[in-house]
Amino acid sequence: MTEKGANPDPLDRFKEVFSAAKAAAPEGVDATAMTLATADRKGRPSARVVLLKGVDEHGFVFYTNYNSRKAFELAENPVAALCFYWPSIDQQIRVEGRIERVSDEESDAYFAERPRESQLGAWASRQSETLPSRQDLVSRLREAEDRFAGSSVSRPDFWGGYRLRPDWMEFWQRGEFRLHHRAAYSRKGDKWRLEELYP
Repeated sequence: MTEKGANPDPLDRFKEVFSAAKAAAPEGVDATAMTLATADRKGRPSARVVLLKGVDEHGFVFYTNYNSRKAFELAENPVAALCFYWPSIDQQIRVEGRIERVSDEESDAYFAERPRESQLGAWASRQSETLPSRQDLVSRLREAEDRFAGSSVSRPDFWGGYRLRPDWMEFWQRGEFRLHHRAAYSRKGDKWRLEELYP
């Protein structure tokens, strides 16, 4: 495998691999799952799995509570990394770049598509805060149900999306005897530079 004739746009290349990963995913496996790594202002890292909710020429979109740990870290240090790994196709993609919030309109549109139960859950959760008891969460959910009984659920102002705008992406393909194939794209202005890496 070589990079001769490879797609010069890593976002387009991502979409091709992502499509193959979704098609090959075993039942019950969510191909949109990705590890999101952030760091606070002192550089202490943390990572968790979130779901990819959109990808286009501008980057990768996910949603969360703006009062969560990840959101506070992104406010302090607005750069992040993503890692996708799909065992079904033996491929991994790593992404690094700057983070920005998506527009309110974009967050509203996605929130409106969510199941009602998930919308109510967003209102009920004080994500990342200490939970005194499970009953406290249940009570908050009941309050949200009562508040929006008979009406649509509006998006909380503390909940919305982020977009990672990539400036570096790596495509990894498993090879025999650990002679894997690695291709890295780095952004130089408006253009991408592609090079192969030792495994």
